[in-house]
Amino acid sequence: MGEYKKLWWLLLAVLAVTFGILGWSGVEIYRQVPPIPAQVVTTSGQELMTKEQILDGQTAWQSTGGMQVGSIWGHGAYQAPDWSADWLHRELLAWLEVAAQETAGVPFAQLNEDQQATLKNQLKNEYRRNTLNPDTGVVTVSERRAKAMATTGDYYIRLYGNDPELQSTRSNFAMKEDTLPDAARRADLVKFYFWLSWAASTERPNTDVTYTNNWPHEPLVDNHPSGANIMWSVASVVILLAGIAFLVWGWAFLHRDHPEPESPKADPLTLSALTPSQRALGKYLFLVVALFIAQVLLGGLTAHYTVEGQTFYGINISEWLPYSLTRTWHLQTALFWIASGFLAAGLFLAPVVNGGKDPKYQKLGVDILFWALVVLVIGAYVGNFLAIKHILPTEFNFWLGHQGYEYLELGRLWQIVKFLGLAFWLLLMLRGMLPAFKKGGDKNLLALLVASTIAIGLFYGTGLFYGERTHITIMEYWRWWVVHLWVEGFFEVFATTALAFIFATMGLVSKRGATVASLASASLFMLGGVPGTLHHMYFSGTTTPVMAIGASFSALEVVPLIILGYEAWENWRLKERAPWMEAVRWPLMCFVAVAFWNMLGAGVFGFMVNPPISLYYIQGLNTTPVHAHAALFGVYGFLAIGFTLLVLRYIVPGFKFNDSLMRTGFWGLNIGLVLMIGTSLLPIGIIQAYASITEGMWYARSEEFMQQPILQTLRWVRTFGDVVFIVGAFAIFWQVVIGVFRPKSYIRHGVYGATAAAE
Repeated sequence: MGEYKKLWWLLLAVLAVTFGILGWSGVEIYRQVPPIPAQVVTTSGQELMTKEQILDGQTAWQSTGGMQVGSIWGHGAYQAPDWSADWLHRELLAWLEVAAQETAGVPFAQLNEDQQATLKNQLKNEYRRNTLNPDTGVVTVSERRAKAMATTGDYYIRLYGNDPELQSTRSNFAMKEDTLPDAARRADLVKFYFWLSWAASTERPNTDVTYTNNWPHEPLVDNHPSGANIMWSVASVVILLAGIAFLVWGWAFLHRDHPEPESPKADPLTLSALTPSQRALGKYLFLVVALFIAQVLLGGLTAHYTVEGQTFYGINISEWLPYSLTRTWHLQTALFWIASGFLAAGLFLAPVVNGGKDPKYQKLGVDILFWALVVLVIGAYVGNFLAIKHILPTEFNFWLGHQGYEYLELGRLWQIVKFLGLAFWLLLMLRGMLPAFKKGGDKNLLALLVASTIAIGLFYGTGLFYGERTHITIMEYWRWWVVHLWVEGFFEVFATTALAFIFATMGLVSKRGATVASLASASLFMLGGVPGTLHHMYFSGTTTPVMAIGASFSALEVVPLIILGYEAWENWRLKERAPWMEAVRWPLMCFVAVAFWNMLGAGVFGFMVNPPISLYYIQGLNTTPVHAHAALFGVYGFLAIGFTLLVLRYIVPGFKFNDSLMRTGFWGLNIGLVLMIGTSLLPIGIIQAYASITEGMWYARSEEFMQQPILQTLRWVRTFGDVVFIVGAFAIFWQVVIGVFRPKSYIRHGVYGATAAAE
């Protein structure tokens, strides 16, 4: 450890404490999950459903695309309603109608104010009261509620079928006809939806909040933000301000500029001959941009479904490519191409670390991994298609088809293949990096790079810790280990360390400065990032301590992002260090964009949805994709593109970027993303937020609200930003294609500038 001993101990202490907190929270979550009743019966003893039927309903929901058709407890797609909020509101209205007919023989709307107030009070008391018998696991509901449940269930059974009366509703929700063809499975589905709403309206024993911390906002049953929600929201803001204050103080008094080394006369990365494994990476780069284009086009189609729910400019394609499938592929493709970009960067770097040499059979391993990636992508896509078309037998859906969970939609078999592929990549990386420790010199930066590589290779496996019938709250805990901790935590550390290693190897920054910055950044990212995982779970059936931890630590996630404006300037300044840096100008520009979008997308827009009081009202609204697009593409997308362009520049000797293409690509992607967010997603999210605050979550996601002319117009306006973005994406795609596949004569005739010999 040497002179970095304190930084290493700080990082190890941060990891020990934060993973200890996350582990304790996991135990709390397992202990306090909302119970699934053994039976739900009426006061007369009639059985309405069993635990097994509720879990059968969960698997039926998964088979439709799950979180790609509306959302549950705020997690999922945004065009159809949040089914937990929608079911609850429909059942409450049905109860009031039944009660009005039973007590006065007239519709509820015809009762006077006093009569309505009396029934609303009875409604609130009945729904918030917990009738679960802890000894038998039986929940008892009134005969009146049973009638309301039957009325609500009938609506959902018809909606998920092909009832012609609800065809326009299905179109507005971007649902295909016969979303769930099997009538028996539709009957199970409604039991799962009932349980979700039961947990959202029933108070935990010995508390005055529901199992979902009073989410969703539903005035009819007094679902309002709890006192703990408000208290920890205020605390999160205070913690954020304190964190920023300490960061500024530390930066001002403790930061020391490290002397910049004298820049080499030639790029050190071009002085060694390419290894066979590095030359084999061209196909990876093509796969990255090919999947990128596929993802962008799928995103455009998915966005269009929000205005024409079952057609594409009048052509009915929803039977074969429904919204649930295109959104599934859109998200999965994003993870595939971004991860492939990181894998390619790592495989390029391994021989650099190893002194410009390949370990034995390294190229063979690189080739095997590539074709495994191709098989994974094709297998996952085919499985998704067969599942949503209901061609797969029910028992194979989870394993081969569609898990139903956002960002982890691929069937379990393909998830295992992906994990094995990452483990194989880890093996290839370690074979190249570990021998470097035998050489002399400072190896602290290399040690951090190896540690982050191991984390990327192994932590995806946490997504295997739940099964098809696992309780939804427990599933959410492990799902966010992948979506938040693996992606936003360890990928961030790997990217920071890999860039520092590259810049240090190029002689642009001192190794000491790169090491100190990387170790300090890793501690900052992990401090907020590990326990901050829980901010996704405020209302997923967890308790107040989980909310407190998530709110407090997720506020700290924003703190390191404050200094990224400075990092962007530092990265931009590197291009002036040496004339040969002009050759990597465009990858450098991508890394500058990463710093900007990290600050805006992950920082500003991230904190917008972080405090519990904020997320209480806007979870599941279009404010969520504002953060998702700006952070996932703005940060990790640009990182993957930057890595791809950087590797391209070095594996093709003599290559020079086409400035016209790159300007179009870089600015098209940035301007398109700004337009997408600023002219459509954010305005819609703000309008929805007001509706959620004033009326309730059900209304902000309802057909009536979402089909207003102003919201329809804003969804159409998004087309402009999408087109600009697509143009930028194709420019990047074409730049990589001509770089990987162009004839050698392009270099010889000077089309791309400097020749290999000149380098």
